[in-house]
Amino acid sequence: MNATSKPDPSAPAQEPAPRVLLVEDDGKIAQEVAEELESRGFSVRHERTGSSGLSVGLGGNFDVMIIDRMLPEMDGLTLIETLRGRQVSTPVLVLSAMSAVDDRVSGLKAGGDDYLTKPFAMEELAARLEALMRRPNNTRETMLHVGPLAMDLIERTVTRDGVVIELLPREFRLLEYLMRRPNQVLTRNMLLEDVWNYRFIPQTNLVDVHIGKLRRKIDEPGATPLIQSIRGTGFMLRIPE
Repeated sequence: MNATSKPDPSAPAQEPAPRVLLVEDDGKIAQEVAEELESRGFSVRHERTGSSGLSVGLGGNFDVMIIDRMLPEMDGLTLIETLRGRQVSTPVLVLSAMSAVDDRVSGLKAGGDDYLTKPFAMEELAARLEALMRRPNNTRETMLHVGPLAMDLIERTVTRDGVVIELLPREFRLLEYLMRRPNQVLTRNMLLEDVWNYRFIPQTNLVDVHIGKLRRKIDEPGATPLIQSIRGTGFMLRIPE
């Protein structure tokens, strides 16, 4: 006699798979991306054209979207702008073979949250999606303000009390992470995972070195220190009272 198994009511509820909308007209790339993401536990819905991507994007409840720039029927940037105009705030990763600075800026200005150029590593794509889904919901703004600090996410500039601070790309990304989480203790592992996309590196001083360089640029002698070390844990960007 075949026994029919019944669900164990004491078993913990299983988390639903993160839902990804992939809008990509290249069938080979789409298949590779879908297979890779599904092997990592994502649920992927694939659309080939901008117009079908818009229809599905408006109606679906996705956790993140991957949108190619060059699409038939409606290009990727128009698709993103239309979604944003219809109040769809789902994080969007823009895929493109166009890698110039102006191309990346236009992708972000259209409403993209991240920009990845082709060819790309599947591991990096997956890591960027995971980072996008970890962001706070309210990430649509293009300016960040924390105390005397101001960051323009489009122009990629930073000022303190109106004075421009020159930052390297990694320093900019690190400061953006800190500014999105002021007055929060951020561990070294959090920074390694979310800023560097590293899972774990034992006994590394990578974070400390970059925080040191950033601190020397942000907290000049005589100014109120903004970046504080939390002994044995990590760091905090503290808003002055």
